[in-house]
Parts: sequence; C-alpha cells; structure tokens
Amino acid sequence: MSGVEHVDELLGLPALDFDPEADRAALPAAGDVAWRLRVEPYSSDGPAWEELFAAFLEAVDPAGVRALIIGQWGESYEETSAYPIGLVVAAAGRLTSLEAVFVGDLEMEEAEISWIEQSDVTVLLDAFPGLVALGVRGGSELEFPPVKHDSLRALTIETGGLPAAVVRGVLDSELPSLERLELWLGVSAYGGDATLADLAPLLTGTRFPRLHHLGLCNSELENEIASAMASAPVVARLRTLALSGGTLGDEGAAALLEGQPLTHLGTLDLHHHFLTEPMERRVTEALEPHGVRVDLSERCEPWDGRGAAGRYTTVAE
Repeated sequence: MSGVEHVDELLGLPALDFDPEADRAALPAAGDVAWRLRVEPYSSDGPAWEELFAAFLEAVDPAGVRALIIGQWGESYEETSAYPIGLVVAAAGRLTSLEAVFVGDLEMEEAEISWIEQSDVTVLLDAFPGLVALGVRGGSELEFPPVKHDSLRALTIETGGLPAAVVRGVLDSELPSLERLELWLGVSAYGGDATLADLAPLLTGTRFPRLHHLGLCNSELENEIASAMASAPVVARLRTLALSGGTLGDEGAAALLEGQPLTHLGTLDLHHHFLTEPMERRVTEALEPHGVRVDLSERCEPWDGRGAAGRYTTVAE
C-alpha cells in the first residue's frame, strides 16, 4: 500500500524548501515558487517553525509570495496545525499576494496521515479573501465550519478518515467560484464516518455551480459512491471524475457503466482499484473510443485472498 508524498507544486509553481542559511541574493523571486517551510522536530540544532517563518518573511518579499506549503511544524502528532496557521494568519497584512496554501505536507516517514493533528483551516479563508487554492492533509482534529469565500477555486482534503462534520461543513459552505473539489474520505477505523447521505447535497448538483472536477477518493465506500454516481445529477457538469484510491471493484464499476452516460468526461480516474481484467476491458471499451482518458493503473489484490473484505484504501493510518 503506497503512501503520500511531498507536494511538488502548488498553483502551478514548483515547490522549494526555504533554507534560512541560503544566500538571499541566490533565492528566486518571491512569486516564482511555492515556498515550503518545514522543520526537523527531533533535532535541537534547527529553528522552531516560528523562527523559520520569521526568517522567511525577512529573506523573501512577503508581498510577492503567491504559494505557501506548510510542512512539518514540530511534533505534528502532538501539536495541531493551529500553531503554524496562526502565524500565517497573523502575517496576512504582509502576505498580500497569497493565492494558495497547503497545510500538512508530511510524508509517511514524518507522520502517518492520520497522526497529523489539524485544526480549523477555514481561518485561512477568512484571513485571505484572495485565496484560490487550499489543500489539507490529515483528518485528526480537522474542522471546517461552513464558510463563505468568493475566490476559492480548488479545495483538496487528503485524509485516512474524513469526519462527517467536515464533509457537511464543506458542502454547507458558500463557494461560488469552486471548480475543483477532492475529498479523501478514508475509513471508519480512522474517523471516516461520512455516509452517502452526507454527500447528497453534492451529488444532487445543487452546490458549487462552477464545479468541473470532483474526486471522492481513498474510500472504503467507493462501490457505493460509484453506484450513486450512476444517477447523480452533478456528473453531467463534470469534466473529470476521480473515484480512485479506494475499494472499487467490479460491482461499482458495472453500476457506473450501466448508469448515465459518461462519454462527456475528459478523464475518469479509477487508479488503485480491485477490478478484474474483464471489467477493465469493459470500462476502456465503453469510454476510450469516445475520447475519455481512463486511468486504471494500480490494480490491487485483496489481502490474504479475503475477497471484498480484504480490499484496502491507498492510505488509512
């Protein structure tokens, strides 16, 4: 089972680790990269995240920064993301061009995805009305109360278990510019207690009028989600649909194909799946002749020959 990796770009800008020891004259322009700030939590040699952030604001023109990646901020399974987020929010008057933030850019070696302690990430939306992209990794302690934000175009939340309260908060939010939404729903053992009923406002197509990319991923309910998508009104408005990273099997894929037409899609992403080879052929033969790019990479085998009970998501713990 593969894990998650460091973000390599944000807002189309390449990610670059900020080095407080680097020659300032050699640093790129503030708006040319997505700046990643991360510390070594188990060493007394390096700066604390607060010190690193202060050095960053002095070394780089904060008014030119467009994208910020919040990496390891300490012992992140003990200290919540409210610590780095609070510092960023406090600097909002200086970060006047900030358009994109990713919170929790940690790989498995740094912290399992469900060990990352998050917080209320909507304070970033309140502080930065010009934000167009927000990414979050980790569902523990994550909060997303309903919020109104006119500029946000892309929202990604990656978890091993996404709380239903967060799903409801997202779907109750007023995000009129939202074009891309990706939710990693995860598993119940790690807090992923959202049900199809929680997703209903999204599936009916009554939310987010500009939405054209939808990902409901990394879910132990992937077959049920696929079955619901067969008749969900939201599908007709999409250009790309991702049901990847979860426990999708032949039953879910068959329901998807037997439902409403999918030939208007540009991409159907089903990677990390449990489809048999005949079902793979059926999916590709139904869609690829119509120009739909189908991603069926990473065919998985259930653990210990346990059939459907042995299927697993890309990440959980």
